[in-house]
Amino acid sequence: MSQAAAQHHGEKSASPLGMAIAAAGIVYGDIGTSPLYTLKEVFAPTYGLAPSHDSVLGILSLIFWSLIWVVTIKYVFFVLRADNQGEGGIMALTALARRASAPFPRLQFVLVLLGLFGASLFYGESMITPAISVLSAVEGLEVAFSGLDHVIVPAAIIILVGLFLLQRGGTARIGKLFGPIMVVWFTTLGALGIYGILQAPEVLKALNPWWAFNFFAVHPGLGIAILGAVVLALTGAEALYADMGHFGRKPVARAWLFLVLPGLVLNYYGQGALVLIDPSSVRNPFYLLAPEWALIPMVILATFATVIASQAVISGAFSITRQAIQLGYVPRMQILHTSSHEQGQIYIPAMNWALLTGVILLILGFESSGNLAEAYGIAVTGTMLITTCLVSSVILLLWKWPRWFAIPMLIGFFIVDSLYFAANVPKIVAGGAFPVIAGIVLFILMTTWKRGRQILANRLDEGALPLPIFIGSIRSNPPFRAKGTAVFLTARPEAVPHALLHNMLHNQVLHEQVVLLTVVYEDTPRVPVSRRLEVDNYGDGFYRVILHYGFMDEPDVPAALALCHLEDLDFTPMRTTYFLSRETVIASNNRLGMARWRENLFAFLMKNASGSLRFFNLPVNRVIELGTQIEI
Repeated sequence: MSQAAAQHHGEKSASPLGMAIAAAGIVYGDIGTSPLYTLKEVFAPTYGLAPSHDSVLGILSLIFWSLIWVVTIKYVFFVLRADNQGEGGIMALTALARRASAPFPRLQFVLVLLGLFGASLFYGESMITPAISVLSAVEGLEVAFSGLDHVIVPAAIIILVGLFLLQRGGTARIGKLFGPIMVVWFTTLGALGIYGILQAPEVLKALNPWWAFNFFAVHPGLGIAILGAVVLALTGAEALYADMGHFGRKPVARAWLFLVLPGLVLNYYGQGALVLIDPSSVRNPFYLLAPEWALIPMVILATFATVIASQAVISGAFSITRQAIQLGYVPRMQILHTSSHEQGQIYIPAMNWALLTGVILLILGFESSGNLAEAYGIAVTGTMLITTCLVSSVILLLWKWPRWFAIPMLIGFFIVDSLYFAANVPKIVAGGAFPVIAGIVLFILMTTWKRGRQILANRLDEGALPLPIFIGSIRSNPPFRAKGTAVFLTARPEAVPHALLHNMLHNQVLHEQVVLLTVVYEDTPRVPVSRRLEVDNYGDGFYRVILHYGFMDEPDVPAALALCHLEDLDFTPMRTTYFLSRETVIASNNRLGMARWRENLFAFLMKNASGSLRFFNLPVNRVIELGTQIEI
């Protein structure tokens, strides 16, 4: 979830124009800054493409029709319909695909793995986007002033360090400026584009798709490879879907159709017109398109736009991390709330500093947007391809659209996404290995954590005492019952928690009311408060309580328990004590577990994961934690 976007969530009374402006500021920052570097990279020496008349028109046609097919048709008209109770994004889509493929366990397993890998690739993109965007904006100083190339890298690092430092305080105030600034940005893009097109109207011929096909016919070998640069025009397309939940499908679509798409197309064609007039301008057609007097204002405006684009992916990484934690794929981390009014505005310190470290290393390692472009694309196209696979399962298995219509359309999406992905595969050798390696590492971490938790649950179940037997022993040999309520958090509601057994063993006491509390996360973004609480009375002062949350909900156990209206249960804060179990995992040679290195990795993750106290918002002075060692 985009933090800055979250302030708009729930503003159902906002005008359509206001919602569209807000969407332009939050959703389109990434794709909106693509004109800074796309055409420059297409004609970079890497590909050896000369800026001739036919090649310029061919590239412009490819960019235009890619924006139409991939972004407009695929995402705006179809993928945005695949909402999970109004929420979008790769994790929400994975939950939806898991539900759609429930009758087919093997397919479900594959789709979940694809979704996890897509989420892993997003983190690689979250590091590259701020680096390439801010670098490309600051590189305008080279055009405006000669001899300033040595300040580009330090200036970009200073800007980005400042941006990451701002995360701790929240971005609500800055977020209010995002929409108007990006409206100015896209309007300026369009105006500069018209200025260029008027100098060479012939460039409008590239609206004809024939020029794209002609480019492939003339350059059969180079045609596919050049898609690795053309795809830079599509970076950020996933944001349309990821941030849909904050504004709804219609405002996101309107902002794209009436502001963003026209601004982008006009600017690309304006840059193309400039290259037709002066082929040497390919060194930086974006800034050279602007009149000389407007260069400094454009550098400033572009810097603001790239900071906004960076903010969107940073806060998006926070959101995906929280969703992954709620769904059980990532260890619990400290999550801080930067707003007392909007639960979507969150800050995850560990993720923030990890992203900043990655961004700084990228800037120091690649030193220019041109070099970074070699690493960019593989994560984006991989995520786009995975989205197509996941949404296909939803369309065919959940919605059950007519196959004569759905299958040809999905094949078209798959072919185009596959071509773009194949074009970016060679980048792995030239620097694109970074997001792939980052994705693989994160994928291993997520699957190890998920699998380790399953094995741990099985180990605990092996030695667990069934609750009915325990209650029966209490009846036959009643212990001393202390006043108040004891809440034992457990993932296994039918078994006696280890913390309860340890408490009985060492303290020889039992509270008047004993609550076995289990928190369950659904495959839906939010669970209504009316369905939050489920209570069973076992008698003899024993109760089972199950709390239901969605993966976008904020778990607050005391607040949820306050919803319980049973007269026998008293959750008065000063009469309620929470007992937590903390398992220390020990790797073993058990052949039924994981590989030894994965067991050691899981043990490390368990040791460093945040506890339940902060995660469930438990009162610090009312928590008792009891530990146990488990071999897996």
